[in-house]
Amino acid sequence: MEQTWRWFGPGRDPISLEQVREAGATGIVSALHQIPGGTPWTPEAVNERKAMIEAAGLRWSVVESIPVTNGIKSRSADWRKDVEAWKDSLRALGKAGIRTVCYNFMPIVDWTRTDLAWQMPSGLALRFDIVDFAAYDVFALKRAKAEGDYPPDVIAAARERFATISEARKAELEKIILAGLPGSDFAYDRAKFLDLLKQYAGMGPEDLFQSLTEFLDEIVPVAEEFDINLGIHADDPPFPLFGLPRIVSTAEDVAALLDARDSRSNGLTFCVGSYGSRADNDLVAMIRAFAPRLHFMHLRNVTIEAPGIFHEDEHLQGGGDMVAIVAAVMAEEKRRAAEGRADAQIPMRPDHGHLLSADPMRNTNPGYSYVGRLKGLAELRGVMRAVEALGATA
Repeated sequence: MEQTWRWFGPGRDPISLEQVREAGATGIVSALHQIPGGTPWTPEAVNERKAMIEAAGLRWSVVESIPVTNGIKSRSADWRKDVEAWKDSLRALGKAGIRTVCYNFMPIVDWTRTDLAWQMPSGLALRFDIVDFAAYDVFALKRAKAEGDYPPDVIAAARERFATISEARKAELEKIILAGLPGSDFAYDRAKFLDLLKQYAGMGPEDLFQSLTEFLDEIVPVAEEFDINLGIHADDPPFPLFGLPRIVSTAEDVAALLDARDSRSNGLTFCVGSYGSRADNDLVAMIRAFAPRLHFMHLRNVTIEAPGIFHEDEHLQGGGDMVAIVAAVMAEEKRRAAEGRADAQIPMRPDHGHLLSADPMRNTNPGYSYVGRLKGLAELRGVMRAVEALGATA
């Protein structure tokens, strides 16, 4: 696997490209986050970022992400304008020789957590707790009919928690959930968020899937023209939030979306942590089943504490068998190489490292520490070397 590193760009990431290179990565995962969703990326802007990365001795391996607007997902009146902007961005990337593009199709909120600094022996971790989330949704946001979206025991626990937590914690929850996380293109207050929810009124999973298939019908031909591999990211967490449907959460979901447009360009960003946040997902079996359409790997691990509650664990800990996962991906790479596929090497990045006390960059983006990810990359590199060596002697 190609070892890559997510970099948010100049002025948005405290980690320098020189430090990324020193960590041992050879590829960069980046995006033009300064350009809002619905606005096309120009060839000039793409080439400027590419030249910056290459000047540091690295390669712009993956784009993560071109924002998919809420207009596209909800099929609002101007959704086709936003699709055309997306296609123009894809063309600019294709002309620059960038061949892997990650995106997601989560309504309104991107990846979501309720804690950004959960104390663990191995440092500060990200965590999601459905009780905290429900407490905010039902008793702070006061979304209409929110109670009906949670089991009674979760509502009871959320009511008790909301009554006992401090005002500072309530404000922190709102900031974490609504203010946006790295890579997202949103930052809402309560009023704006509740207003945007109306855009999805009455939309169920079938409707959102229809939006996705219509989107794929538009963008896949452009990706095929420029030999670009599109990789849709899993829902994170992989279950509905705020009563909104999520349609990239299970093996059944993945099979449906790959069948919706039978093209190599229509593929997956396989996030081990996202799919691993559901106990009913067999990660190794999914990788083997969908191997020919794997275009990008997010290697992180989670531990499920209870249904709807999980924390980001160390890369080689947690519920995912990372050794078996890496071995399955490398087996697919070997198969592709035998076929002569140009995309035989699959890019991966260490995702969501812990913030360690030794990390000098305390103002890092949540989940994107330097030392924590360097540690994860080193561990994953060791697994890759071991799998390679054992394969050579088998």
